[in-house]
Parts: sequence; structure tokens; C-alpha cells
Amino acid sequence: MPAATAESAAVAGELHPPRAGVASLDNAIGHQNMQQLIQLRWFAVVGQVATILVVHYGFEIRLPLDHMLQVLACLALFNMVSLLRSRSHRRVTNGELFLALLVDVATLTAQLYLSGGATNPFVFLFLLQVTLGAVLLKAWSTWTMVVITSICFAGLALFSRPLALPLDHDRGLWSPYIQGMLVCFALNAALLVIFITRISRNLRARDARLADLRQRASEEEHIVRMGLLASGAAHELGTPLATLAVILGDWRRLPHFSSDPELLTEVAEMELQIQRCKSIVSGILLSAGEARGESSEETTVSTFLDDLVEEWRTTRPVEDFEYDNRFGRDLPMVSDSALKQMICNVLDNALEASPHWLRLEAAHDADALTITVTDAGPGFLPAILKEFGKPYQSSKGRAGGGLGLFLVVNVARTVGGRVAAANRPEGGAIVKITLPLAAIVLEEEETEVDDDADDEEALAASQQDHRNGRQ
Repeated sequence: MPAATAESAAVAGELHPPRAGVASLDNAIGHQNMQQLIQLRWFAVVGQVATILVVHYGFEIRLPLDHMLQVLACLALFNMVSLLRSRSHRRVTNGELFLALLVDVATLTAQLYLSGGATNPFVFLFLLQVTLGAVLLKAWSTWTMVVITSICFAGLALFSRPLALPLDHDRGLWSPYIQGMLVCFALNAALLVIFITRISRNLRARDARLADLRQRASEEEHIVRMGLLASGAAHELGTPLATLAVILGDWRRLPHFSSDPELLTEVAEMELQIQRCKSIVSGILLSAGEARGESSEETTVSTFLDDLVEEWRTTRPVEDFEYDNRFGRDLPMVSDSALKQMICNVLDNALEASPHWLRLEAAHDADALTITVTDAGPGFLPAILKEFGKPYQSSKGRAGGGLGLFLVVNVARTVGGRVAAANRPEGGAIVKITLPLAAIVLEEEETEVDDDADDEEALAASQQDHRNGRQ
């Protein structure tokens, strides 16, 4: 029962990061939408100042400038507070967006009340607030916005005083009221196009990122299932491999084997391959946290690569293998079986495509380790390159093909790295693995601090001994 619980917790732990990513993504979209509202509010402040001045001094329609400018000052102050809060990186909820739109509706209602109420041609700006609510808010919030704006419109018709405008609608565009309606329509249309387009782009980006997170969660779940199957198979293979090793040891001592050098050579080769199988099984169990007596060893990047290449070269039938380790500065790291298996998978695929020539190059690129594997085979098909790293994308034509590169890409991604593949112009393929050093090397600062502390303790002890000697 405890094992099952631990296994379920491990699987759940694999699936939690995508859920956290979804929450972080929603939070980012909320911040972007709030930024859009803040920008729109600055447009509203500038536009209202310009409109009030033009109407008051240009059309000579007297407006209560003091009160209207006070309302604009309150709106600008609220916008600055919203801007400062948005920079605190706190979560933006539906309630906050709803409150922000309600403040916009309240200030618009106050300005219309002071400038003609329902007879003001800019009364149709209420539709802008409702439209933004329909895009940004949840359903209940949007319908609440519809009710509130309708009540505000009705209240303006009941309690505000109309503007002293002549009823000259028959003059067409020469009528001040028609001109105001035209400006209101153009303003509504322009703002809707600009900001709805931006908000829709944010939502599309959110949906695309969400689809990517779901795909990643599905792939990680697939990896978990494969890991459980591999761990179970490793447990089952341990006993028959040990039995085969014992049998081969007995064969080596039999007279008709010991007297035939050719048979002894074949037995030795079989023992070598069984030992390799046992090492693979041990690596699987070690990755699953169930080591068979082995443990991770501290090494360096160059030593890790050199040992990996040496082991791979001696266990594969490679004819011409070039290895160039240009990493330069050697850094401490822990020998990781997952990284080792990842690089070996790339080499195995390259060897299968190009058994006559193969090259591996390691280099120190900025703050990353780059491993480049080059072969002289037929290269990748365009469809494989397009879906590189996806499971079961292979040109080998056998069941389970493509899982090697799928695991390579996902192992690299877990440490913040990436894998890229391309075809060479002269023929063959090239696969480049980039791993951030921060994720694979050991921290040197802690060691240095510990060494300094040890030195200080040793110095203090020496001084104390010296004082004791003098006494």
C-alpha cells in the first residue's frame, strides 16, 4: 500500500507543473488585459480633456469645467493606482477587471450627468464598456454590466439637465449634435478595433500556450507510464540475467569449452553482453530510485563525456568514430544515468543510420554544454524534422520507433535544455544538444565557503594550541 501511494504521488507530481503553468498563464493574460484597460483609460482621460475644451471654447456650449475636471482627476488617480498595483505581479481576478470597468462606467456617467445626460451624443460610449465586459469578464459579470449601464442610461434621462443644443438635425453634418454622434461612433469603432484586436491576440496566445501545456502534460504522462513499465521489466530481468551469468561461468569450466579457444571467445563475448544488459538494468533501477548497489558518483564534465564515449565505443560495432572534446574548463558534476542514456540514444540512432562514420563534438558555448552528433547517413525525412521529438515519429518502420529521440528531447527539456536536428548539405544528419551548465554542474560556492570555514576553524585551533603551549 505505501508503494502504491508513493507511485501515485510521483505520477501526480509529474502532472502538477502543467497545472501550475496553466494558472501562471491565466495570471499573465489577466495582467495583459488589465494593462489594456489602463491604456484605454489614459486615452479616455486625454480624449475627454480635448472634447471638453473643444465643446466649451470651440462650440461655446457652457460646461461645468471645474466639476468635470475634478472627475477626470479622480479617474487619472485611479488609473495610477491600478498601474502601480499591476506592477506588483499579484493575480488579476475577474472581480478586479469587473471593478475597473465599473469605475469607468461611473466616471462616464458622472461626466454625462454634468454635460447633458441622455441628450449628450457621447452617451453611446456605454456600449464600449459593455463590449469590453463581454470579452474580458465572466458571463454573470457581463450581464451585470448590461444591467448597470442600462440603469445609468435611464437615470441620466430622468435626472440630468439636457444641453442647450438647437434641434437642427435636418442640417446633417452641419448640426453640432450629428457631429458629436459622428465623433462618438468613430471613437467607439476605433477603440473597439484596437483594443478588441489586442485582447483577442492575448486570448489566442493563451489558447496556443494552453494547448502546448496540455501536449506537454500528455507527453510527460506517457514518459511516466514508460518509466513504470521499464522499472517493472528491469525487476523481472534481474533474475534471468543472473541465471545466464552463472550458466556461462559453468560452461567456461567444462572440458569441451575450455579446450576450444573459439568457444571460449564466444562465451566471453556472451558474458560481456550479459554484463552490459545488467548495467542497463541497473541504470533503469537507479533512475527509478531503486539502485542495485550502485550510486551516483561525483565527476567532471570532461571526464563524464570521456567515460561515456569510451564505454559506448567498446560496446558498439562502430568502424570510424571521431570524438572531439573541446569543453575547455572542466567543471564538477554528478554522473547522471538519464543524461548518459540520452546521449547514448542519439549516438545509437546515428550509428544505425551511418555505421561507417560518426562524430561527436563537445564544446563550452556561453553558459551551456553543447553536444553535436554528426553522421553520414541518409538524413532525416522532412516529415520527421517537422515533428522532431514527437513519439512514434520514425522512418524505421517498426513498432515503437521514434521513442529514443522522444526521450532525448524530454530529458533535455527537464533540465532546461533543447535538442535541434537538421540535415547536412553534403549528406547525413546533425543533432545538437544544448544543456545549461547551471542545471548539470555542482555549485562551487558552497564548497569554497565550507573550505573557508574549515580554514578559519583550523587557524583558530592552531592559535589556541600556540597559546596553550606558551602557558
